[in-house]
Amino acid sequence: MTADASLAGLQARIGHRFGHPGLLIQALTHRSFSADHNERLEFLGDAVLNLGVASLLFQRLQSLPEGDLSRVRAKLVRQDTLHQLALDFGLPTHLRLGEGELRSGGQARASILADALEAVIGAVYLDAGFDAASALVHRLYERVDITPRMSAAAKDAKTGLQEWLQARRMQLPVYRVAATRGAAHQQVFDVHCEVKEWALSAPGSGPTRRAAEQAAAEAMLVQLHQRGER
Repeated sequence: MTADASLAGLQARIGHRFGHPGLLIQALTHRSFSADHNERLEFLGDAVLNLGVASLLFQRLQSLPEGDLSRVRAKLVRQDTLHQLALDFGLPTHLRLGEGELRSGGQARASILADALEAVIGAVYLDAGFDAASALVHRLYERVDITPRMSAAAKDAKTGLQEWLQARRMQLPVYRVAATRGAAHQQVFDVHCEVKEWALSAPGSGPTRRAAEQAAAEAMLVQLHQRGER
């Protein structure tokens, strides 16, 4: 398949034909491939995505208050959700990555795919305006089951763990950075979440300290549930 045919197929899947195809190419370009990479488009796409998802939730979940809507939006725009959406739209085969990034599995890396999806949204915004970009956001979430029940599930892991411990009058968890790996622009943080009263520790990793702490808190909740604690 030629590069043009490949891009045409991707445009058909996302439901937008670019008047300026170079924007789509840039959106798919990682910094390891070229100086003309997608990070500025990602910045723009992040803002458009948040507004598009907020509009979608405002329409679909009319009974939810602002706080619950914010939690659902946070769940829908976080990295693991965007990663899955990027896989659904077949982005991995279209990414432009440097040789080193390709060898290290960059095509499957959640952070790279999530960033590329946001960059595509930003590219659509520049190519055709907010209505077209918002329509893409709505299409992205067509198959996501968005219901009022999501507000409870959308609570982030750190908040959920803190509330769980507070309800049992236990001390708050402690988060400790165990290691920082990788180059400065692609660091990975290794964090341990500790519940000292029960001498429990759970690891978590992520591209930021905050993301690693969330992963560690989620792992701790899994440990507690496996112990039969509710």
